[in-house]
Amino acid sequence: MQNKANMRQYKILVVDDDHDILTILKDNLELDGYVIFTATLGKEALTLLEKEVIDLIVLDLMLPDMDGIQICRAVRAKSHIPIIMLSAKDGVSDKVLGLESGADDYLVKPFDYLELSARIKARLRRSKSYLSTETSFEIGNLLLRPGRREVKADGEKIILTKKEFDILFLLFKHAGKVLSRNTIKHEIWPGKKLYKWSRTLDVHIQHLRAKLEKNPEVPTYIQTIPGVGYMLRNEDKITSSTKHHSFRPSLPDLKSQKS
Repeated sequence: MQNKANMRQYKILVVDDDHDILTILKDNLELDGYVIFTATLGKEALTLLEKEVIDLIVLDLMLPDMDGIQICRAVRAKSHIPIIMLSAKDGVSDKVLGLESGADDYLVKPFDYLELSARIKARLRRSKSYLSTETSFEIGNLLLRPGRREVKADGEKIILTKKEFDILFLLFKHAGKVLSRNTIKHEIWPGKKLYKWSRTLDVHIQHLRAKLEKNPEVPTYIQTIPGVGYMLRNEDKITSSTKHHSFRPSLPDLKSQKS
C-alpha cells in the first residue's frame, strides 16, 4: 500500500465495459491507495485522458465502441503511460498484437487480483525509473533531463527550485495539453490544501518564465489559458531519447468473471 503521507497517490484509469469487474477493481485498487478513474467506453477513456494526469491504464481489449488495440495506438501517439491490457483471448497472436499495439503487459481473464496488483506495481516502478534516469525531453531551445533534474535553454544550464522543476516536468510530460490549475496543484502539492485564490502557482509560473523565456511578458512556451490553467506549447515536437530503451471486503472472485 502506498504511503500517502510521503508521496502523491498514483492515478489509474480502469477501462472495462463489465460493471462487475470495474467495481471489483476500483474497490481493491482504492484500498491499495490509488486514485481510480473508470470508463466503460473507449471514447470516454480518451476524453478523460485529455483532462486528467494518469499514471497507468488498465484496459480491456473488447469494448462496445472501439477495441483496446485502437485505444493503445491512440495513447501511444501522445504518451508513454504504462498500459496493462486485459482480455479473455489467450492466443499467442492476440498477446503479440496487444503488445505490439503499445500495451506494456497482457493479462488473460480470468485472473487473480493479486497478480494484477503485482504487475501494476512493477509497471509503475519501471515507469518511474524510466522517467527519472533514461529520458530526456526537448522542445524548441529547451532541454529537460529528469534523472539529473537538469534544464538547459540554448545550451545554458538553468537553475530551478524543486517546485519549479516539478511544474516544468509536469508541463513537459503533457506538452500541448491544457492542465487545469487544480490538476497542477494536486500533482505538485499533494495532500496540501491551497486556497482557491492562492497565487502560489502563478508566482512559480512567473519565475519559470523569467528563467526560461526570452521575453517573459510574451511567453513562447508556457501559455496561460484564461479561466483554465497552463499549457506548454508543442509547436516543435517533443522528443524522448533513451540510452536503451491487508483487509479486503468480501467481493466476487474475478476468476468467475467473463469478458
